[in-house]
Amino acid sequence: MQYSKVEICGVNTAKLKILTEEEKINLLHIIHNGSPAERQKARTEMINGNLRLVLSVVQRFNNRGENPDDLFQVGCIGLIKAIDNFDVSVGVKFSTYGVPMIIGELKRFLRDNNSVRVSRSMRDIAYKAMQVKEEIITQSNREPTVEEIAQVLHIPKENIVLALEAIVEPISLYEPVFSDGNDTVYVMDQLGNNDDEKNWLEELSFKEALTHLSEREKNVLLLRFFKGKTQMEVAQEIGISQAQVSRIEKGVLDHIKSQI
Repeated sequence: MQYSKVEICGVNTAKLKILTEEEKINLLHIIHNGSPAERQKARTEMINGNLRLVLSVVQRFNNRGENPDDLFQVGCIGLIKAIDNFDVSVGVKFSTYGVPMIIGELKRFLRDNNSVRVSRSMRDIAYKAMQVKEEIITQSNREPTVEEIAQVLHIPKENIVLALEAIVEPISLYEPVFSDGNDTVYVMDQLGNNDDEKNWLEELSFKEALTHLSEREKNVLLLRFFKGKTQMEVAQEIGISQAQVSRIEKGVLDHIKSQI
């Protein structure tokens, strides 16, 4: 899926206009208070001036196997809904309101067009796992491991992970979903609280991925990303070539990405 191409849905993305926040607010005032002709003109300008916002959000869904033009059109529907329903008196930036509206529209589209349906038994396992998690946190004041949950439920840990992945997609809380240079919206900005199942599942998946690494791979990971050493410095410290460090690093990252 190529989002770097110049044209998407007949729109030249290289020439898309970016509105300032002041321009957005002025247009929104006209949309809600101007004459019919003024409202129509301002609405069109507001839509065209936020197409890059749509494009930025759509890029988050580039691994779903969907046509980018289709996703872009669906994202535009979310943008239009955001424009029509935004309350300028609230005092927040338009992108803070618009991003979750666009994401919601895209998720509804993907859900409705997804041929894969989560079975009732899979959902039951996932909900039971979350209940066990909460009980262990309450009793021990710590996050449980997948193995602990599996032991309580008498279910293989692989089934626990699959069930949780089936009902929620793990992503980082600090993943930016949009930035126009002045206004960056992160995933955590759209969440109601910090005890989020998505973040918990991401952490569990990361820990699971680490257990399958060799000692050399763990050492490279530690030196490169936790101690901030260069590939050459790592190579000298553990006695291998820089090219070997590069291959190990790439393999480790690919493995972790495949698990999260």
